Amino acid sequence: MAARNDYQRVPVADEVEMQQRRSAEFEAASQKPAPPASDPPPSQAMVVFSVSFYLIAAIVMVMVNKWVLNAVKVPLFFLFCQLVIAVILLQLCALFGYMKLPHVDITTCKGLAPLIACNVLGLAFNTYCLQYVDASFYQIARGLVLPFTVFFSWWILGASSSRATLVAVFIVCIGFVLGVSGEIHTTAIGTALGVASSVTTAVHAIVVKRSLSVVSGTLDLAYFSNLLSAIVILPFVFISGEFFTVIEMFTEGGEGAEGLSTFLTGALVTGVFGFLICIAGFLSIKVTSPISHMISAAVRGVLQTFLGIWFFGEHVGSGRALGIIFILTGSVYYVYTKSQEQNASRPAAARPANGGLPTQTPPTSSAYAPVTTREQPR
Repeated sequence: MAARNDYQRVPVADEVEMQQRRSAEFEAASQKPAPPASDPPPSQAMVVFSVSFYLIAAIVMVMVNKWVLNAVKVPLFFLFCQLVIAVILLQLCALFGYMKLPHVDITTCKGLAPLIACNVLGLAFNTYCLQYVDASFYQIARGLVLPFTVFFSWWILGASSSRATLVAVFIVCIGFVLGVSGEIHTTAIGTALGVASSVTTAVHAIVVKRSLSVVSGTLDLAYFSNLLSAIVILPFVFISGEFFTVIEMFTEGGEGAEGLSTFLTGALVTGVFGFLICIAGFLSIKVTSPISHMISAAVRGVLQTFLGIWFFGEHVGSGRALGIIFILTGSVYYVYTKSQEQNASRPAAARPANGGLPTQTPPTSSAYAPVTTREQPR
């Protein structure tokens, strides 16, 4: 009699198919790339550096802009020079291989037309507003950015707001009213320009999101924004009559030469720091939390107020001080509540739908979406 192990069982067709399926699944699993390792948390030194970098760049922009606008009254030409310097710096970055400049074509320019129009209006309103108001009042004049952002997000995008968001908006509105009421060291036109600046800044944040689909990335968008904005602003330098003021500034001696020196120094400094503030904002948001970024912006507002008092001899009454406190408190509370809402919604979004088995979920994006252009006047 043959031994028991001399016989081999012949598999049936179903078993062959099952083995083939298992083999295919094992091979696919072995070839599947491993999930990318999460980036290590930034060091404390990098966090301190990024926050300090952002604070210095933002404060220098406001203070130097105010210093120049107090000396010479050519805000549009000053803005044009800053945009040109930013474009030159981007060209140098491309020349040394740090980035690749996008190709300028008519189709892209037409697609970015709403962004450029909003950017030019916003930068012009910012610059004129800073010319008419104190540096310490600038935070209050543009204090309605958050309420208008929430409003336009609801009106244009149909985004609903939570009760906590509405409370934050209410706090900011109280701060604006307290800061403006009884203010005797500014003009009505300065406040109106600040409100107009808040509107364009809020709309700009929405337009940026739609414009990102037209270009390849944020650096391309920054390049197009600076280049096309400079081209659009140049004719208005002639229409406004600033061109003749610039000619006089370059040809006169004495006080004119002093104004020219202030203008050239300020244009160079703000052009460079205007370029750096984009990097500073992105870096601060990347290595810190949204709340930390907003708190650093609040610290910037306080420092900006004290520097305005120190450098320009500005007077800050109780109304202006309370306005700044309420606006900064409402802004920080808004970012905090949005962060809490996103953290609460993540477990629901990551809940498995395959019978309770754990699944891999992609990383979520930050709650704070940075814009590609500077929030400070150029």
